[in-house]
Amino acid sequence: MDFAARDASPMLIGLEQPAFDDEDYIYEWKLDGVRCLLYLDKDSTELRNKRNLKLNAKFPELSQLHRQVKTRCILDGELYIFHNGEPDFFQVQKRTLTSDPFKIRLHSRQFPASFTAFDILYYKDTCVIDQSLMKRKQLLEKTVRENERLSVSRYIETNGIALFELTKQRGLEGIVAKRKDSRYVCGKRTKDWIKCKNLLDDDFIVCGYIVKEKGIVSLILAQYDQHHQVVYKGHVTMGTSLPYLMEHSEKTDTSFLPSVPNGNEEAVWIDPPLVGTVKFMQYTEQGGLRQPVFKGFREDKAITDCRSKQ
Repeated sequence: MDFAARDASPMLIGLEQPAFDDEDYIYEWKLDGVRCLLYLDKDSTELRNKRNLKLNAKFPELSQLHRQVKTRCILDGELYIFHNGEPDFFQVQKRTLTSDPFKIRLHSRQFPASFTAFDILYYKDTCVIDQSLMKRKQLLEKTVRENERLSVSRYIETNGIALFELTKQRGLEGIVAKRKDSRYVCGKRTKDWIKCKNLLDDDFIVCGYIVKEKGIVSLILAQYDQHHQVVYKGHVTMGTSLPYLMEHSEKTDTSFLPSVPNGNEEAVWIDPPLVGTVKFMQYTEQGGLRQPVFKGFREDKAITDCRSKQ
């Protein structure tokens, strides 16, 4: 690995499964932000995302992180923004899409970003990816001088279920389990890192669908708001077949929604609408769903039971 080339790729999580306990693993809180590699030497800080694009201009408040390390290094970690005491992915997303210098400066003061490092790839002119995770953790802790913008990820050993339950109580994203003896494999998915995610679920009105390429069916979702008005909630992928929909509903020319949302002009509307349960990470600022997963239809709920939590 050449520090000057700035071409390292982060190691990727290869599995997702329920939380577990194992003395061969450590467990870390999964921050809800943007995965980045941080190149730090005596006089400069360079922040790059998973696509190896520089983010320095988007996050000027992180421009002096090189002052917080004791030697040249490459750190792997998460860039995030705390808002109301919790990581706010949408604030990070907003920053990455902003190009106006004035807005960037304003946002950097209103909602400053931070970086939490959970691994180290390069230390004192030496590539350390072939060393064990626990050895790399020792080097990481020895390298970083923490402040409000740069920190080192805390972890626990063995007790993954307890940490996961804590994230559920706080409504956080979940945890990552990592084998203690794992080496760092750049740009590859590996079973040595396992994600245990905490998803929400809710009931939604299924009022139509869109058939996409290869027969993939995207269901159109809605709920009633606090004023008893039907509100569009986005889409969720169901799969490649329509037997349940065809058996329990018929096609209609009339949308159940008050108006047809943008992007749904080719939708097939159904009558009567059905009820389905969807797992998801969280609500978006627009009231949609982040990372939705369709669990299935249910017949024990009426569409009037599908009420927005927002």
